[in-house]
Amino acid sequence: MSTKANKPDADSFEGPAADEFMVKDPEAFARNMARMLEQIGKAAAAWVAPREKGEFVDGGPVQMSEIVRTLSRVSEYWMTDPARAMEAQTNLFASYLSVWSNSIRRLAGEDAMHPVDSDKGDKRFAGEDWNNHLFFDFIKQAYLLTTRWADDLVERAEGLDPHTRHKAAFYVRQISNALAPSNFVMTNPELYRETLASNGENLVKGMTIFAEDMAAGNGNLRLRQSDYTKYEVGRDMAVTAGKVVAQNEVCQIIQYAAQTETVFKRPLLIVPPWINKFYILDLNPEKSLINWLVQQGLTVFVVSWVNPDERHADKDWQAYIEEGIVFGLDTAEKATGVNEINIVGYCVGGTLLGASLAYLKAKGDERIQSTTFLTTQIDFTHAGDLKVFVDEAQLDSLERAMEQRGYLDGSQMATAFNLLRSGDLIWPYFVNNYLRGKEPLPFDLLYWNADSTRMPKANHLFYLRNCYWENRLSRGCMEIGGVRLDLSKVTMPIYNLATKDDHIAPARSVFLGSAAFGSQVEFVLTGSGHIAGVVNPPVKNKYQFWTGPAPKEAGGFEDWLLAAKETPGSWWEHWLAWLTPLSGDQVKARKPGGRRLKPIEDAPGSYVKAKA
Repeated sequence: MSTKANKPDADSFEGPAADEFMVKDPEAFARNMARMLEQIGKAAAAWVAPREKGEFVDGGPVQMSEIVRTLSRVSEYWMTDPARAMEAQTNLFASYLSVWSNSIRRLAGEDAMHPVDSDKGDKRFAGEDWNNHLFFDFIKQAYLLTTRWADDLVERAEGLDPHTRHKAAFYVRQISNALAPSNFVMTNPELYRETLASNGENLVKGMTIFAEDMAAGNGNLRLRQSDYTKYEVGRDMAVTAGKVVAQNEVCQIIQYAAQTETVFKRPLLIVPPWINKFYILDLNPEKSLINWLVQQGLTVFVVSWVNPDERHADKDWQAYIEEGIVFGLDTAEKATGVNEINIVGYCVGGTLLGASLAYLKAKGDERIQSTTFLTTQIDFTHAGDLKVFVDEAQLDSLERAMEQRGYLDGSQMATAFNLLRSGDLIWPYFVNNYLRGKEPLPFDLLYWNADSTRMPKANHLFYLRNCYWENRLSRGCMEIGGVRLDLSKVTMPIYNLATKDDHIAPARSVFLGSAAFGSQVEFVLTGSGHIAGVVNPPVKNKYQFWTGPAPKEAGGFEDWLLAAKETPGSWWEHWLAWLTPLSGDQVKARKPGGRRLKPIEDAPGSYVKAKA
């Protein structure tokens, strides 16, 4: 039960305030409704056209058949026992009656208690009308009761395996987020007012944007989250000076120009994820981890992955190791003349790097002297909501879908990541763009987020099956090129960073992966999430990080948290203090490519600029 609700103001239901909910200019409103329908027609034509031509490629990571199949398992539990079904329905309708009686008492001017209220910080219902206006308050409470009731049905359903329960909870959450009254003009008081005040002009603008986004997605809605016209890679972001010093079919290798007179002897090679583009680590000079590392006197190399097409369909993990990581090591060695190299892996780039450590160890390649993992999963037991998209049926369906082109379209991965936080990354933009008719503001991080990449068939299927579905890497049963990968034989120094609020690589999952290595891992937890926790320059003085005992000595993740020490600010300087003793003596600053490699083009190179 929440605190006592405010008494309703009589003007909320009649009198001058009621004018806010009346059409001001019926003629202008009707005219705008006709214009809105015209734009909806254009959106419908953009949706139909590729389907009629047979060019449509399904852009959704979730199939309706999969949702129905999963939720049917939940309904079976409740519907096979009439008493159980009656109990569930009775509980729901009893809650509705409580909301109804509460509304009647408030209408009569009595004090009343809310049977249910929104969670603290729920921005959807932050406006005063959601509490003070009886109609919208009733709609809000009915919605909250229904969604919490649905969540409870999934939680209490017996006989579900953990994966099915996880999928059901995820699908129910997506449906609940989609059906929120804040997403509809007639049930959102702010939207309703705006629509009447502008005589529907907001809907005309919104449906114009909607039609444009549908056309841009070739029949799939490409929801814009930023004003993409304000940015250009190489001009506004990814501007740290450097050269592409080597390239092949899979990647370009960038070497950044020194900014100090002397540098550490050992170079640093960064392996970013191929699911996103590397310039999240070089977003702008103020937030650039790459630029900061160069300023600290490190010779930095970065693997810039190709945005693959049908030519790369058969490029598997062995190819990405040999033609990506090993190629990067070879390039760094040629450019500097040093065969001892420190290396960094971010997200799935770190997972590939983890596999490559055991692979190279078995091959006798000892060039990597230390490894840093940034939000990297090695063990996928607690891999979070992305596991929802992976099981035998979905893998088979995905393989068939990728068969035609040899790759997964970038929009599918972008949609999957957005669904993990649909309440933040989908529906607020849906409301702002299409119902309020407002263009999104420029935001470099969301520009990067929308700059999607394709996934080559062999690579992506190997990753999903061997990591998310079968969890082979940490168990020592993954094989690449006939080599069984044994991480317990990897004994080099390892720095393993997790972020506290990570929805892609949960901190518990990252922690568990530390135990797979033969070395004592330096595990560090930082505040915020998958991106902001990593890209956190010291000058911003934001968030905090925790350090503690080696994971193998700490016990479980909760035990480590209890023993950990909190330090305000960025983890960057703590990492640099760990990395410096492993980086060798100071030598004269190097030019990109050195004497053995001729630079091909300026950083950030052409591969990163290719659009999906």
